[in-house]
Amino acid sequence: MSATSGSIRSTRFRDEREAGWKRLAEIVEAAEKRGLSRLSFDDARDLVMLYRQAVNSLSVAREISLDAAVVRYLESLCARAYLVVYAPREGLRGLLARFFARSAPQAVRRSFVPILVSFALMGLGGLAAYLLTNADSTWFYAFVPGDLAAGRGPGASAEALRRVIYGEDRQPLGELGAFATYLFSHNTKVALFAFALGVVFCVPSVLLLIYNGAMLGTFVSVHAEKGLALDFMGWVTIHGVTELSAIAIASAGGLTLGYAMLFPGLRSRAAALRHAGRDAAKLAVVAAVMLVAAGILEGVGRQLVTDFWARLAVGWGAGLGWLGWFVLAGRGGPGPAGAGGAEA
Repeated sequence: MSATSGSIRSTRFRDEREAGWKRLAEIVEAAEKRGLSRLSFDDARDLVMLYRQAVNSLSVAREISLDAAVVRYLESLCARAYLVVYAPREGLRGLLARFFARSAPQAVRRSFVPILVSFALMGLGGLAAYLLTNADSTWFYAFVPGDLAAGRGPGASAEALRRVIYGEDRQPLGELGAFATYLFSHNTKVALFAFALGVVFCVPSVLLLIYNGAMLGTFVSVHAEKGLALDFMGWVTIHGVTELSAIAIASAGGLTLGYAMLFPGLRSRAAALRHAGRDAAKLAVVAAVMLVAAGILEGVGRQLVTDFWARLAVGWGAGLGWLGWFVLAGRGGPGPAGAGGAEA
C-alpha cells in the first residue's frame, strides 16, 4: 500500500467515526468534572455505547496499522472512558466500609488453614516451654527478656505475683499508658516480623510463632508453680485472646507469602507472590486493627478490671466479637481473589 493510499484510508476511517469520538470525549469530560451521577440519562446511555464503539475502532486501527496519531488519540480516549465507566466511585469512607464489611473477613476465611497453623505453632512453643521450665526454672530466662519479665520470674513470691495479677499495686493511669505503649510496641514487632519475614520460605515466621508461644508457656509455668495458674490465665485473657489472634493472623499472612515462594505451582514465583499478597496484605491490616484493640485492653482494661470472671468475660467477649466478624461478615459477596480479582 502506498503512503498516499494509507493516508486516504486513515482520513476516511477518522471522518466516518470522528463525530462519535467527539461526543464520547464531551461526555467523559463532563463526568470527570462533575461526576458520573450528574450525567443526564442520554449522556449515561450514550457513554456505554460510544465507549464500546471507540474500543472497537481502536482495535481496528491497530489491526490495519492506521496513522499513529489516530491510534494514540483512541488509546487516550478509551483509557479515560474506561476509568469513568469502571473505576470505583467510592471515597475513602466507602472503601474502608467495604474493606471491613466484606474484603477483610473474606480474606480471613480464605486463610483459615494458615491461621490454624499459626495457632498450632504457638501452642507447640507454649507446651514445650511449659515443660522445660517446669523441669528447670532457669529456662525462664532463656525465653523471656528481662524488661518483659518485670520481676515476675521464678524468684518472685506467690504474694508478689498475686499483687500484680489483681492490681493491688495499682499504677496511675499515666504509667499505664507507658506500659501499654511498651507492650503494644513489643507485640507489634512480633506480628510485623512474622508477617514480613514469612516470605523467606516461612522459616522466620515459624520460629517467631514458636518463640512467642514459648514466652506465654514459661509465664504459665512460673505462676502454676505458685498455685496461680488460673489467676494468671484470667489476667492474660482480657487482652491475650485479641493479641494472640492478631499475631496468628499476621503470621498467617507471612506463611501465605512463604508458601507461595516455596510452591508457586504453574505461576512464576513473582506472580505467585503477587497473587498471595492480595490476601496477605488484608490480613496484615486486620492484625494491626486487632493489635490496637489489644493495646488498649492490655494497658488500661486489664489494670482497671480486676475481677477474675469479669476479665474472662471481657477477653472472651472480645474474642467472640472478632470471630463473629470473621465468620459472618461479607457472606454472599465476590468470591476468592483468584476467581474474580482482588478487592480493595
